Amino acid sequence: MKNIFFLALFLFGCQYTIWAQHSISGTVSEETGDPVMGSEIYIEQLHIGTTSDENGFYQLQNVPKGTHKLTISFIGFTTENRDIVISNDDLEFNLQLKPSVFHMDEVIVSAPFHKLQSENVMKIESKTIESLRKNGAPTLIQSLSAIPGVSEFSTGTGIGKPVIRGLSGNRVLVYTQGVRLENQQFGGEHGLGLNESGIESVEVIKGPASLLYGSDALGGVLYMNPERFAYQNETKINVSQNFFSNTLGSNTSVGIKTSQKKLKFIARGGFNTHSDYQIPDGDRVSNTRFNEMDFKGGIGLNLDQFVTEFRYNYNQSEIGITEGIEEQSTSKSVRLPYQDLNTHILSLHNHLFLNNSRIDFDIGYIINNRKEFEDEHDHENHTDELLTTGTSSEDGHEEDAAALDMNLKTFSYDLKYNFPKLKKFEIILGLQGMYQTNKNSGEEILIPDATINANGMLLTSTFTANDKHVLQGGLRFDYRQLSSESYEKEDLASANQIVLVQGINRNYSNFTFSLGYKTFLFKNISTRINFASGFRAPNLAELSSFGVHHGTNRFEIGNPDLESEQNFQTDISLEYSNEHIEVFANGFYNQLNNYIFASPTGDEIDGYPVYHYIQEDARLYGGEFGIHYHPHPWDWLHLESSYETVTGQQNNGEYLPLIPANKWSNVIRTEFKGSEKFNELYTSLGLDTYFEQDNVSEFESETPGYNLLSLRLGGNLTFKKTDIGINISINNLLNETYVSHLSALKIYNIPNPGRNIVLGLNFNFM
Repeated sequence: MKNIFFLALFLFGCQYTIWAQHSISGTVSEETGDPVMGSEIYIEQLHIGTTSDENGFYQLQNVPKGTHKLTISFIGFTTENRDIVISNDDLEFNLQLKPSVFHMDEVIVSAPFHKLQSENVMKIESKTIESLRKNGAPTLIQSLSAIPGVSEFSTGTGIGKPVIRGLSGNRVLVYTQGVRLENQQFGGEHGLGLNESGIESVEVIKGPASLLYGSDALGGVLYMNPERFAYQNETKINVSQNFFSNTLGSNTSVGIKTSQKKLKFIARGGFNTHSDYQIPDGDRVSNTRFNEMDFKGGIGLNLDQFVTEFRYNYNQSEIGITEGIEEQSTSKSVRLPYQDLNTHILSLHNHLFLNNSRIDFDIGYIINNRKEFEDEHDHENHTDELLTTGTSSEDGHEEDAAALDMNLKTFSYDLKYNFPKLKKFEIILGLQGMYQTNKNSGEEILIPDATINANGMLLTSTFTANDKHVLQGGLRFDYRQLSSESYEKEDLASANQIVLVQGINRNYSNFTFSLGYKTFLFKNISTRINFASGFRAPNLAELSSFGVHHGTNRFEIGNPDLESEQNFQTDISLEYSNEHIEVFANGFYNQLNNYIFASPTGDEIDGYPVYHYIQEDARLYGGEFGIHYHPHPWDWLHLESSYETVTGQQNNGEYLPLIPANKWSNVIRTEFKGSEKFNELYTSLGLDTYFEQDNVSEFESETPGYNLLSLRLGGNLTFKKTDIGINISINNLLNETYVSHLSALKIYNIPNPGRNIVLGLNFNFM
């Protein structure tokens, strides 16, 4: 810790060293020589950008000496990502863009070398929030389930957790603002805890990413890129509003951002409120309502060779915990039982440019407070309220001591040295670590007071022989120490008895590696082959829980002897593309040793089924396959189809729990450029077919198949200096009655939401 502190002081002091500043300028044109107006020019590490004018001219100021990746993109053209070397003079860089009818290539931030998706050895999905918002989902995680290989484990509409190729919970790591999100995510009834407001895009790594991120990245990573600062010398104001018919909900977001030559500022606030969701027969599922407030802010500073960026996010939400279909209400005030969640996320990102090398140093600090209020408090306060006032607030909750009150504090650091590029080699050496404390303040203890200290070292490199052959690999070592305090619990199986749950002190260490190769087997057919290992240390709930977990309605008993999960995954990806068609096939096989899961014992304590945590070796396999056809000369028409499948089995032949059903998605989409005032017009008709899930664990029930039809349309209206985006989405168009296999309400046979009409308005003021 002392060394990290002194390094931070060193990096901070470097901002006062005087180096000359330079500029990059040039023109962006088509292959015909015509200028491209409105193309985006951006340098990710410097957080600076601009757009080309009517002559295709652009200029970026305040650029330090060194090597930078300059990205130039525009809709309808291939994205270019070029290494730019700044020496002692200003640089002129002109570029011609090639046409591309499918989509713009994205720079992948979650990968170590910030390459374009088409250049990466590892297949990583990238989606902008703007594109996901068109799906009309009330929460971020529901939007992400449209990505092949990504599903959602949900409890109503307010609680959702990501599932990547059959793995979820602590096996999927979430990054936001460049730091790992820690918010008691072990629980199945705990939501993602992030609001889409203030997020620019989402990147999904499907498969073990422990080499880059350490423990908990065994199954994959969701990487949330924060909203970009405004371009140089610009100020922008944005207001977005969404209305949801099914939950009578509303989602409001207001943001402002401005950038000068060296200083940048951004701020955004959001409010999300929903009533109980409605099922197709007209009933509402009681207390699935939720309310959320979110604030995000950031300051960026470019000083000579030193760039620093501070981000802050505060999220407060109240989420009802349903007990079934009871008295009907359209109120948005949560009732007991419910969760009260407060999270503060602070991050500081620093980049020090040393000619042709670079030091990246990131610090994160997260404060998460999770409270749960239970029914018994409601009954007591309800009686008192009747006696004192003669009235009852049935659609409100009482302020009372929380039954469960957990405070989690996490400090993390990430230090990387990017070596000077050696001809065809790029090398990164990194140190990462985390210090975490959990403290209970409520009358109930679900997991004990504990401390976690984790540190890791990694080395990764990429070798680019030419445009057709890229090799990337790396090695990492991690050490994690976990200690918890003993605590007393009432033994519900024996009246007036107290059980002492012993504290634990465990150490875990692991080596992980990855090796990937990208090439072209044939003309226009790119091939990616990746081998990677991952690991996950057991979490506190799995090691030391003892008691009723009301969110899952079961009595959980931890196992202090659990070992780390370890996996080895093979991925093969094939992609064919020309100017009219894209075809992809992604297959994987994942051998997972010491897989941890909660298994029923057959006993009951105080009416709750008893589950204990056990381990078995397992395997998961499957993939995603799809086609995107763009017929000529109908440039406005897109036909898309994809299929995703995953099977999870223990080595003894039993199936794993919570494996998503196979899914076949088909979309007919039209896009029109429109006129100067009405532009970017689109329509979309989609059909998602979910097949029967009969490969279930011994304590799951089978789920029948179903079809969901959706309709989307929208466009932009330009009026003077204001752009107005209008989006209309109708999900579950035919009001189909269905139950998702990954719904926590499946055990009660409660259907998922019925038809939902969503109106979205987005105002951009220049």
